[in-house]
Amino acid sequence: MNQSFLRDRERAALNLSNRGPLSVDEKGKVDPSVVEAYWSHGFYVLTDVLSLVEMAELSEEFQNLLQRAPQEPGGTRDSSAKEVGFDERQRKLFHFVKPLTDPYGGTDVTHSRYPVKMPEPELPLDSPDEVLLQIGGILQFLDSALRVYGHPKLLALTEAINGHDFTPFTEVIWLKQPRFGAAVSWHQDGTTHWDSPNLDAGTHGFNFMVNIHETTTENSLWVVPGTHKNGKADLNAMLADSDSDRPAGAVPLLCKPGDVAICNRQIVHGSFPNTSDVPRYTFVFGFHRRASVEGIRGWGREPYSKEFIERSCRLIDVAIDARRQRFPNESSYCYRPSIERTQLRWTTEERRAELQNYQLRALGI
Repeated sequence: MNQSFLRDRERAALNLSNRGPLSVDEKGKVDPSVVEAYWSHGFYVLTDVLSLVEMAELSEEFQNLLQRAPQEPGGTRDSSAKEVGFDERQRKLFHFVKPLTDPYGGTDVTHSRYPVKMPEPELPLDSPDEVLLQIGGILQFLDSALRVYGHPKLLALTEAINGHDFTPFTEVIWLKQPRFGAAVSWHQDGTTHWDSPNLDAGTHGFNFMVNIHETTTENSLWVVPGTHKNGKADLNAMLADSDSDRPAGAVPLLCKPGDVAICNRQIVHGSFPNTSDVPRYTFVFGFHRRASVEGIRGWGREPYSKEFIERSCRLIDVAIDARRQRFPNESSYCYRPSIERTQLRWTTEERRAELQNYQLRALGI
């Protein structure tokens, strides 16, 4: 890609009015300008939300997880040739793909939401057969990620956008390996509500994104501002009308360690093969409106019942208490649906009960 084009889109991204600190007052109310800019653009880069200590803990635990992860699809040994200890019998956690490919584009994966095939560069001679693209169920492996999930300012923003009775979505780490990272084709995340008469700009929820390394125009996620408001996009037409391999107006989502991006799940976004020497490891977690999931047959086998949702929401309680114990001088977020039940604590017993294979209770739409 032409470097002058990338620099132009970098300037365009930095000139948008959706980057700055996440201000929350003493009553737990988020600065309205942040919420307004999020709804206008469909994403916002919240600067310096996480401390150096938090980022160091997240990075250290993540690197340790990579060392303990299987080294190939279905592998039983980690990087030290030790037997891996992960249970993937009920749901796959470690997703491998061929390097520098677009494994989903032009396929029927997840309701055919990836209609466009990304360009796939020629593989270097030293390419591995497979690279790790995604790790799921991440909160049961990284205590540091669980504490980020329970961050009071991030949960206050979640309430401002989705209402006080918001629910979980799912939690993963995406890996854009240096020189070999695979692409994720242009798409919108939501799959369930596009034909609903109640569809609006927030129906399919949002994701928070924490990048362990600084992102660049070469390895970052790219988004098309404002496309969360227009319903289901015709991605083929958008690319046909563009004079590049990116839809008109697309910008890179540029973040430094400690920043947290919030990205509407209905916004058009995608990422290219990472041929650069800089990795991108992104911890992604999201939330839904309760009305968007209750009674809805989303990605599960049955419609999400009230009981199933309440069971999923216990994760929020555990995360809040895990953070409270690590940062006792910080004012914790009060999740209002928890007030009516016994709030869960972060203990060895609760960790086992609430987090082991918790990904089976994800609320996907």
